[in-house]
Amino acid sequence: MPLLTVISEDKKYEFTSGKSLMDIILDAGLFIDNACGGKGLCGKCRVRIIQGDPGPVSETEHRILKDDEIAQGIRLACLVFPSSDISIELLQKEKKHDVLASGYMPDFEFDCDIVKIPVTIHKPTLEDQTPFEDQILDETGAEGFEYEALHEHSMMPGEYTAVLHNGRIIALEPGDTSGSLYGVAIDIGTTTVVCSLIDINTGEELGHASEINAQKFFGLDVLTRITYEIEHPEDGRDKLQKAIVGSINKMVGSVCREHGVSQDQIYEFTVGANCTMMHMLMGVDARPIGKAPFAPVFARSKDVKADSIGLEAACGARLYCLPSVSAYIGADIVAGAYVCDLRSEPGNVIFIDIGTNGEIVLASHGKLMSCSCAAGPALEGMNISAGMRAAEGAIEDIHIGEECLELKIIGDAEPAGICGSGILTVTKELLRTGIVRKTGAFVKANKFDESDYRSQYIHVDEEGKRSFRMTEGNNDNDPLYITQGDVRQVQLAKGAILSGFMALMKRAGIGMEDLDKVLIAGQFGAHLPAESITGTGILPFEVEDRIQYVGNTSKTGAYMALMSGKVKREMEKLAHEMDYLELGATDNYERLLSECLIFPTFK
Repeated sequence: MPLLTVISEDKKYEFTSGKSLMDIILDAGLFIDNACGGKGLCGKCRVRIIQGDPGPVSETEHRILKDDEIAQGIRLACLVFPSSDISIELLQKEKKHDVLASGYMPDFEFDCDIVKIPVTIHKPTLEDQTPFEDQILDETGAEGFEYEALHEHSMMPGEYTAVLHNGRIIALEPGDTSGSLYGVAIDIGTTTVVCSLIDINTGEELGHASEINAQKFFGLDVLTRITYEIEHPEDGRDKLQKAIVGSINKMVGSVCREHGVSQDQIYEFTVGANCTMMHMLMGVDARPIGKAPFAPVFARSKDVKADSIGLEAACGARLYCLPSVSAYIGADIVAGAYVCDLRSEPGNVIFIDIGTNGEIVLASHGKLMSCSCAAGPALEGMNISAGMRAAEGAIEDIHIGEECLELKIIGDAEPAGICGSGILTVTKELLRTGIVRKTGAFVKANKFDESDYRSQYIHVDEEGKRSFRMTEGNNDNDPLYITQGDVRQVQLAKGAILSGFMALMKRAGIGMEDLDKVLIAGQFGAHLPAESITGTGILPFEVEDRIQYVGNTSKTGAYMALMSGKVKREMEKLAHEMDYLELGATDNYERLLSECLIFPTFK
């Protein structure tokens, strides 16, 4: 078999001819940015060919790459199909990301499905031949034994601890281990994953671990990962599941070691996630979610053995997946609606999770209606020419001043790109300063004379295309620009979210003056100032003083489900009662969307 040599890693990997260089790199478990899922659209999977035959440069590469890049051997990995030994240099390094792990926590009563009860097994006599099983059932009041709990041990008289799940004994442990009872509350987002280690006896969160979702190797958003399943029917589903399960095991192992807890003392995992991520966690076919009529294989909660999907934990440990509503209103949104107790709100409240998909729930006097709008990955820094995740080197805030351009950069590093909060802020600033019109178009280059401070920021290329220059660049880095296409990406995302917001309000028959508050949830929303949300028109100016941030309510919901069986049942009931509005099927939605694409006007 031919060999791939990665000089930046000093490693060699065998590969099968016919695969793209991107797939070969991913199969090797190496990082490469593939925002578009290998479609040759984003141009971010650049590698340098050191030795070997990569084949002719494609038309797409000629269009995306500069001539001097091609001369240096730089190619797009998704468009190179090597058939013989090849040596490459990876040009990207995975950057550290901050992940939101906390959120609003309501008061609730603990009522765990998992409990431990110490028991004593007595030696049978001729007069009393009560079987060990019956002795334990009598002492615990349990309904019965799982087979594995009886099979696991050679029971002898002595002290034991019975582990019960919903009244059935799932494990029997020698000695009194009742003081060691732990669980893990998990939020699986498309972008990030958070695992919190919980002492079930006390409800205390001992610590958490977080990472970028390991499925990033197969695409940065839901649809590219579904496409990966479609294009790899033989092993795509299995690889996606192993990626997320392996990542969870790694994170849980890390936080357990940090707090002196053994993984075999973990008895339950509870998971909040969007519907696609839940399918991929369970190893269930997610392809139907990606095509009309977008019907998922399952939406109900799942309660299964943790080891059935490869999670490493105690014997008999359980996995509980929170319920979804539909393909695009997942368990993460159900968790948020429950945590914020939307059913009990006396007035009108909007709950919104802003991300690749904008999921929105309107609570109007206790009645819940939801919708999902395809915002696209622009708001997370993807599909933006200089876009990147919120990592070191990302521009996260900008102010366009008369004297200079003020940039706030994550990690106080050299600017490497712009993240989602940055792209929203710069769009707001371009609108505020009049560099971009409310239609989303850059003003003409001759609009400002040389005495106007705005003229210094407008760049016109050889083809006459206008853009906004954020950095001058240096010998190591090219200048960073916001292009007309970037503004259009933000405009499409803003239009999608605002149209969902307005459609729900219209369906409920309420006006802006009737809205009491807007709750913003999730990783991305937590980093958005209210003035950026309204300044770009994602939400109307009128609601700016009604915006509240509630953090990672998906993980909070998973925690509450871990600590209470009653919460689990109530979430299942809530998911069943929540109505779903399909935006594309509503009257005059195209007109509403076109109106929502217009940016707001600054006074």
